[in-house]
Amino acid sequence: MVDLCFPGSEAQDAAEEMQLLAQSAGAEVCEVVRGNRQRPDAATYLGKGKADEVRVAVLRHEADLVLVNHDLSPAQERNLEKIASCRVLDRTGLILDIFAQRARSHEGKLQVELAQLDHLASRLVRGWTHLERQKGGIGLRGPGETQLETDRRLIRERVKHLNRRLAKVRSQREGRRRARNKIPIPTVSLVGYTNAGKSSLFNRLTGATVYAADQLFATLDPTMRRVELPGRASIILADTVGFIRDLPHKLVEAFKSTLEEVTEADLLLHVVDTANPERRDQAQQVDLVLTEIGADRLDQITVYNKIDLAGEQPRVERDAAGAVRKVWLSAVTGAGVPLLLDALAEHYRRHRFTCGVLLPATAGRLRALIHSRLFVTAESVLPDGRWHMEVELGQPDFDWLTQQHDFQPEYLVLPPSGDQDRAMP
Repeated sequence: MVDLCFPGSEAQDAAEEMQLLAQSAGAEVCEVVRGNRQRPDAATYLGKGKADEVRVAVLRHEADLVLVNHDLSPAQERNLEKIASCRVLDRTGLILDIFAQRARSHEGKLQVELAQLDHLASRLVRGWTHLERQKGGIGLRGPGETQLETDRRLIRERVKHLNRRLAKVRSQREGRRRARNKIPIPTVSLVGYTNAGKSSLFNRLTGATVYAADQLFATLDPTMRRVELPGRASIILADTVGFIRDLPHKLVEAFKSTLEEVTEADLLLHVVDTANPERRDQAQQVDLVLTEIGADRLDQITVYNKIDLAGEQPRVERDAAGAVRKVWLSAVTGAGVPLLLDALAEHYRRHRFTCGVLLPATAGRLRALIHSRLFVTAESVLPDGRWHMEVELGQPDFDWLTQQHDFQPEYLVLPPSGDQDRAMP
């Protein structure tokens, strides 16, 4: 593995992360070649002396792959391969390989292949003249199409095909999202640096068995589950792909439809690895990606995970308005998880109001729906047989209620408590 230090770069942190990426891809790092440069070399990125050092290291360990902890141009990658006499993979190529291994869903596989083809298209070299094809017919004889031209054409055609299939998948995802929006349940997305413990927290909160491991990018495909909160409230929790320092832009573009689950969420739970000494820098990197995809304006609660490894105690921290903004917990042991559930319930209660509903005795179906989907704080039966209900709900709940086909505007009344600050809109 090759890691160079440039002025202003954090070499040690980047090198350790690259080794973790290599392990996640299934590679064994035999040796790390380090160096210092003022600027990258145009031909090999490393410079002639360092490239020779890499060649010697490859011969010494009989290595079949050189990993470079930087983004190489196609020409630099080819020149290094000639010097080292083995395959060379830069940081983006390594991350793409990990994504290809981890993709499980149909959409995830399409997105990874699209990103790989985009990466490969700029790395095609000259065509093979022995594969030139003659075109038949008078006046059409010539050198034909070189292998390079054939490869480029095939890649273009495959990219068009993938974009068409992804467009169909996006349409299906949008249809599912519209269907979810008809049900008044807010969506909460887990975001954070890769290996911060998002999947472990997801499993703890939902009781699911999503794959979780101590490795980078263990989760690639988004998973969604319903979570019941204290006070008869519910949310849809989404587990998403982790972010990383200098996440390749082509991956952000390829996974835009997946990342829409983040941008469309009502609330973000930013999971931070409390035991990692680089947690502040990692949190900043996550914020940069959130800004890039347009999710930086969403409400956030920061979840400091792995307190069992950091020696911290479960607790919450509130802002000046009294809202919970930080929660310390351990997804593995469960310590502090009830604090997070209470914080989520409190967050949505702050955006809820009280509404009085007066239903006739014939509206049994609507009453059952209200009990199953909304939070009824009080209910009584009037002498004439009508039900008087006091319901705590948010704006999506209110919209859902008023859109029911058997709902009548006259069913709404002011709450008996007279709480005008939290009365219906």
